[in-house]
Amino acid sequence: MAHIGRQTEVAEQNMQHFMSNSPWSGRALITALQDDIKRHPEFQTGAMLVLDESPDEKASDHSAGASRQHNGRLGKVEMSQVGVFVSLVTARANTWIDGELYLAKCWFTKAYAERRQKAGIPEGHTFHTKPELGWQMIQRAQANQVPFEAVLMDDLYGRNAVLRQRLDQAGIEYYGDIPANTVVYLDQPQIVYRMTKRGKRSKQPEIIAQQRYEVQQLLDHPGLEWATLSLRPYERGMLSARFGRCRVWIVHKGHCRQEWLLIRQEEHRVTYVLSNAAPETPLQTMAHRKSHRYFIEQSNQDAKTGFGWDEFQAIKYRAWEHQLALTIMASWFIAETRLDWMTRYARDPALLEHYEADVLPMLSVGNVRELLRAAMPLPQLTPQEAAALVVKHLVNRTRSRQSRLRQRRVPEI
Repeated sequence: MAHIGRQTEVAEQNMQHFMSNSPWSGRALITALQDDIKRHPEFQTGAMLVLDESPDEKASDHSAGASRQHNGRLGKVEMSQVGVFVSLVTARANTWIDGELYLAKCWFTKAYAERRQKAGIPEGHTFHTKPELGWQMIQRAQANQVPFEAVLMDDLYGRNAVLRQRLDQAGIEYYGDIPANTVVYLDQPQIVYRMTKRGKRSKQPEIIAQQRYEVQQLLDHPGLEWATLSLRPYERGMLSARFGRCRVWIVHKGHCRQEWLLIRQEEHRVTYVLSNAAPETPLQTMAHRKSHRYFIEQSNQDAKTGFGWDEFQAIKYRAWEHQLALTIMASWFIAETRLDWMTRYARDPALLEHYEADVLPMLSVGNVRELLRAAMPLPQLTPQEAAALVVKHLVNRTRSRQSRLRQRRVPEI
């Protein structure tokens, strides 16, 4: 933001105000972007909605939502700020379309009251789990008529029976990864509530079934339908994997429901998935839809390395929402540019023969940025301007240190 301020001759404090305090609605901008995205021909058929989280390491817990929590990127518990995001993807395009900042339970305690006020956490904001935040965003996408055929989730969300049940009741097809020790049944279980010694009905049901398994035990079960499927071409060749599936029963809070167990096997890696896809859905279709979950990893990576998300340092909740809205706008700009490029400039089939390849790469985020540098060249700094910029940066760091020391100083009695 400071760099944008320099290039546009807008005071740095004004830029900070624009991000952290200005009342413009990040949510309204996100809704407007969804309205633009949903009309694009690319997403009218075959689009998937992918749900995932992305953590960012923080130096302290002053930033909104920052706390000691599991950071998947680091593989350990660390001071982090975690966002939950949904991305709309096809084989040719992917873009964030929504996000929510996860606030751990500690942020709603009395001890954090002053911190909530400084971070600008909205009044009435309450604790929500990550699957609950995901469900809110899926509902918003559906209410805004964003077209998608299925929701894809990793095991943090896929193992959440409440989220899967909500999706099923809303008529939304899903593919949720689950842990290898998840219990399923091959025959329909009976749910029995025994009578206690006091003659009262037991609160905990007894599940009676002949064929109870952990999903990892079904890997070699003869009842599975198996096939090795080619999914899509990519820059390293053709993506293919071995898929197996069977119908299973799951039990949640005394109710049982039938779903698909889908297994993806690649060399030494096995992924287990539960899906409410219709019984007549072909295995090829299920495998194709499941394979789209990879693309949110690309969306997250683009946001962090291409759009500056990993450099975001503001403290306030509103700043996080504003940064999210602008990042989604940048993400959609890149995706739309890629799609427009493919429409305007047909690829010469002779190139496939020339390079002895079966697929040609698409524009990367870096490619589009280089095109922008050519189309909109930025003025270069003179030596005097560069020196003044360095001096200003050093002065700001000195003042920041003095401010922190004053805050830590113990008042005299």
